[in-house]
Amino acid sequence: MSQGVSTALDAVKIGIVSVSDRASAGIYVDKGLPALKDWLTRALLNPITFEERLIPDEQAGISATLIGLVDAGCALVLTTGGTGPALRDVTPEATLAVGHKHMPGFGEQMRQISLQFVPTAILSRQCAVIRDKSLILNLPGQPKAIAQTLEGLKSESGESLVPGIFAAIPYCIDLMGGPYLETRPEVCTAFRPKSAVRPA
Repeated sequence: MSQGVSTALDAVKIGIVSVSDRASAGIYVDKGLPALKDWLTRALLNPITFEERLIPDEQAGISATLIGLVDAGCALVLTTGGTGPALRDVTPEATLAVGHKHMPGFGEQMRQISLQFVPTAILSRQCAVIRDKSLILNLPGQPKAIAQTLEGLKSESGESLVPGIFAAIPYCIDLMGGPYLETRPEVCTAFRPKSAVRPA
């Protein structure tokens, strides 16, 4: 599925993965993939091709899925689900196993955002890694929490109170040699040093 408004913007392929035993078995309807697509489509101006996967909580299968999405050319891969302390929650282990570089700041910031709402945010084990030229991020399982961690927290006047993680993602992908991501400022303002901003 592709979304886009202008051929002047870099096209981007994004992998989205929902990790859930029950949703992948059809016991209930998955809400993670629609939440990811909705937010990314609202936030990015770039034409997007989504590679969607709905898979069970199996470490080897998660790792293989992540490798496959990176090999397919996804500059960004986002997972949802499987990041808690339950016995079946193995998404972080599967992610760390395929990463070439660990990016701990993303997980730290996601927990800071979630702690504004629930004390159990410290139980989340979300992490981020770089594999080849792709950034892989584990996000929370709930649609509302997905949007909060990506977008951050804003005051009623729209002022940023706690920065979301997506503000740093476009520049991270720049540094890896990936596509130049441009965001809608009313949703999320990407931060880049002045030297890295592409002329209009």
